Amino acid sequence: MKLENQTLGGLLSDPRIALIAPDAIRRLDLKAEPAWNKTLAEIRDEHIFSGDLCAGFAHLFRAAETGDWYYPLYTEAECAQSPAKKGTNLLWFPSDDPKANDQPYIFLVPGGGFVNVWSLTEGWPVAAQFNRLGYHVMILTYQVDGEFGLLEKNMEDFARAFRLIRENEDHFHVHAGRYITCGFSAGGYLVCLWNTKKGYPAFHWPKPQAVFPIYPVTTLCQDIRYGSPDPEDALRLYGCSLEEARKSDYEILDHAEGFPPCALFLAADDGLVNPDNSRLLAEALKEHSIPCRLEIGPYGGHGFADGTGMCMAGWTERAVRWAEAQESGQSV
Repeated sequence: MKLENQTLGGLLSDPRIALIAPDAIRRLDLKAEPAWNKTLAEIRDEHIFSGDLCAGFAHLFRAAETGDWYYPLYTEAECAQSPAKKGTNLLWFPSDDPKANDQPYIFLVPGGGFVNVWSLTEGWPVAAQFNRLGYHVMILTYQVDGEFGLLEKNMEDFARAFRLIRENEDHFHVHAGRYITCGFSAGGYLVCLWNTKKGYPAFHWPKPQAVFPIYPVTTLCQDIRYGSPDPEDALRLYGCSLEEARKSDYEILDHAEGFPPCALFLAADDGLVNPDNSRLLAEALKEHSIPCRLEIGPYGGHGFADGTGMCMAGWTERAVRWAEAQESGQSV
């Protein structure tokens, strides 16, 4: 039976992917959602979720069948001491293209508003596209639980993941310090934060070759940031008040000097994250003479994932070709 004719619940109940299935959308019980009993074709036709879910599952199953694809980031003892770390993991999606061994790998960070991690849409299908383009991909499932200073813990998740990659780089066929970060929405904020002093400099890790923030959050300014400011939410995320966070590296726009070349992709009709988040980041990067590509599609809203079936289709290829041109000194 073709994947598109199988139900989401049936696919996520497959024992081959039992390790990651509960975190298809982390902290969301998909069994309680109407989509659980719908086929992937129905989910696509009814626009329930974005992204080519068939391709995502196909690549996930292929990775799982290798028997070496799921990597917890923390030990059982560490998880027992800090339960929020349980389930934090890295998935390895290798490309069949032999040229991928000579390319930087993609470090992929799905979004989810800092309460979920949407690997189902912004992880597996996007990784499948990057694989076809000749790139190995690592997908991060990061911490979203916790009551204080979550974002610093997320930077620790990044560092722990990169340490694991360095320890296994021959197996992964990558150079651990040669990588591109790509993140969506909240994950877009995290890959941006990784470029500040709270990220790779703090962990003595090389700067990324490039960064692809997709409809990212970049600023804490109240007239631009997503959602309404909440004191408790600020403490949960930043470990301080929103005003204090705005004066620190958490305000990405004021700390863009450490960025690598950056390609931003979003839709003009995004109703969740104001497109000015991306426009203002592009301006900040320009002030620092950092190469930047800003692509704003006319429609697609928030959460278009790999762009399948809409005007943002092909953004993954445009992103990597632009990054390749930057590395070779060409212009696109």
